[in-house]
Amino acid sequence: MSTLIVNGKLVNEGKVYESDVWIKGQYIEKIGTNLQSQPADRVIDAAGKIVMPGAIDDQVHFREPGLTHKATIYTESKAAVAGGVTSFMEMPNTVPPVFTQHLLEEKYHIGSQTSLANYSFFMGASNDNLEEVMKTDIKSVCGLKIFMGSSTGNLLVDDPQTLEGFFSRYPSLIATHCEDESTILKNLEEYKATYGEDLPVKFHPLIRSRDACYLSSSFAIGLAKKNGTRLHILHISTEEETNLFDNSLPLNQKKITAEACIHHLWFSDQDYERLGMLIKWNPAIKTKNDRQAIFNALLNDRIDVIATDHAPHTWEEKQNSYFKAPAGGPLVQHSVVAMMEFYHRTKITLEKIVEKMCHNPAILFQIEKRGFIREGYFGDLILVDLNKPWKVEKNNTLAKCGWSPFEGQTFNSTVTHTFVSGHLAYENGVFNETVRGKRLSFNRK
Repeated sequence: MSTLIVNGKLVNEGKVYESDVWIKGQYIEKIGTNLQSQPADRVIDAAGKIVMPGAIDDQVHFREPGLTHKATIYTESKAAVAGGVTSFMEMPNTVPPVFTQHLLEEKYHIGSQTSLANYSFFMGASNDNLEEVMKTDIKSVCGLKIFMGSSTGNLLVDDPQTLEGFFSRYPSLIATHCEDESTILKNLEEYKATYGEDLPVKFHPLIRSRDACYLSSSFAIGLAKKNGTRLHILHISTEEETNLFDNSLPLNQKKITAEACIHHLWFSDQDYERLGMLIKWNPAIKTKNDRQAIFNALLNDRIDVIATDHAPHTWEEKQNSYFKAPAGGPLVQHSVVAMMEFYHRTKITLEKIVEKMCHNPAILFQIEKRGFIREGYFGDLILVDLNKPWKVEKNNTLAKCGWSPFEGQTFNSTVTHTFVSGHLAYENGVFNETVRGKRLSFNRK
């Protein structure tokens, strides 16, 4: 099927300009002005809207297999598509953990059958699966995930020799969760001794502390520099960590890169009183100063991408006390509009949002033919009305868990159309589920 998008304002490759886009089948066939003469099965008038590449979220937890009471690849990819995220990379802390090639391919099979967005799945690292990891096809798998700090699921890799093996031998991108486990356990013991089981959640950023984050991130960077590893550190949460990264090289020449997440850009430790366990994440949301430093590092290119760490749990699970309430929350439906809210507040440009959410994930992971509006690239596009306010409520929250930390928030922008590989998957609240997303491929040697 062919689609002609006319009268839109494209945000692409550092520019905002008026242009038409002709999509033929899965691909962008032509970009230019006055394309009305091109034959098309469908014409969409994008007057008053921006047209941008679909967002690529490099860190989500969609909980399938094994934790499907929280979420499934189908439900969360549906939320992603409604939010303008056309491709996602999902983490290995499912049940069982993805420690073998067989389990990895089982997830790809589920994705092929049920995902409405394009997909890739990380291979998981353990203290004893190095040889299995080395079998990974780096052209069809986004990367290797190493938990250098325990989080949801027991995937902690803490053996120094094992870490050295991964960093010295794995030939492609390693993504890390960096929090120093011994520091966290020591802090936890001290706070538990004082407060017992009724520990207030406001102490979460002091338990999973800035020192824990900095120690682990700097250790990972040291390993990467020693071994020439392609390292990507996820969800930076402290000002100190932002100073570990470099902005002197173009992204495609960087060996060490970093990610910022929506919750660390939006919330601060002052929000624990209002939202409690709903914003309990690992690494923890920290101070306003940290939030601003992360935003600054994003703007000056020390931090390279924006993601969500979308990690849903049920409402009931989140109502537990500190030691029983799991860390994580749903964000993938609201990431694009949250960043657009920062645009409305003049904190960031449209061009920079597209760079960090679309272009840079594609460059950083070397994704083939996605992340840009270019002729010959896949038709992963979204249309956004910057002046169509709506309020987040339970009845319009699509994650299976049915809640959002943004509930009650009015966003000034609305994603009206989402194209996934040329297929109009979402239009003004209505889904077309006749076509599934595609497995991402990577241009790597």
